[in-house]
Amino acid sequence: MQQLMVQDQIEAFVETLAVEKGYSEHTCRAYRRDLLEFTAAVAGDLEIEADRLVLSQIETMSIRSYLGRLHRRNKKSSIARKLSAVRSFYRYLSKYRLITDNPTDGVLTPKQDQSLPTYLPVDEMFRLLDGIQTDRLLDRRNRAIFETLYSCGLRVSELAGMNVSDVDSDAGTVRVLGKGAKQRIVPIGKKALQAIQIYRRQLADRGKNPQGSEGPLFLNKNGGRLTPRSIGRILDQLVARCGLLTPVTPHTLRHSFATHLLDAGADLRVVQELLGHKSLSTTQKYTHVSIDRLMQAYDKAHPRK
Repeated sequence: MQQLMVQDQIEAFVETLAVEKGYSEHTCRAYRRDLLEFTAAVAGDLEIEADRLVLSQIETMSIRSYLGRLHRRNKKSSIARKLSAVRSFYRYLSKYRLITDNPTDGVLTPKQDQSLPTYLPVDEMFRLLDGIQTDRLLDRRNRAIFETLYSCGLRVSELAGMNVSDVDSDAGTVRVLGKGAKQRIVPIGKKALQAIQIYRRQLADRGKNPQGSEGPLFLNKNGGRLTPRSIGRILDQLVARCGLLTPVTPHTLRHSFATHLLDAGADLRVVQELLGHKSLSTTQKYTHVSIDRLMQAYDKAHPRK
């Protein structure tokens, strides 16, 4: 079999992630970064330049040695992510018959620490949302943003990517472009929908809707699309002003959405669909939060615990 340069194959693999799987630029960049780090580590062990490394030089022991070094300076979740990138790369190589043996087959994935998602209790969630001022246009925008995040359980990247046309006020739904360019339709509550309508109406009154229905739903102060990082910074300011002690990120609102629905008796598979999770096991982590609350209530109330 011909000697294939590893870095060339990495670039071809990353291209398939974008073209065939519809992965975002951010995700493709993360795969490339992890794989180039892996390549540099293996090449360093062989005392050659990374751009001279060929596929046949990488063996199972090469991968195990790389993971051993990662264990000294990375969390288990980071190690698992980096190994996942390497496994995906080798599945691609096997699929296109660029290799005969897969060196990742003999490598075990490190056991993950079980961490419960951070969420806000209902009263604190309401305190945060009701504490957002609505005096100025940007205040009304912020209110609409976080009402929508919590109402729909969106990822912050999904919200940042929404256009005006994605909101169906009559049906009470929004169209969301999730991971892997997969679309889903989710309900939106009346409070969130009203907040959006108030914000967009004031934008129109001020002539600040240059792109019409195909433009971004939420605009920055210069009339462009808000980025996920900007939304995170806005939330930091609101949380500080509100005086909440729990660390809050845009993903905390998504966690709160899922936890509150399950606590109120929503079906797990319905929540899975709303969140856009590919696997039910990803959604099941929220049931641990609810079970933890049940155990607390049991310990507090049962006379013979």
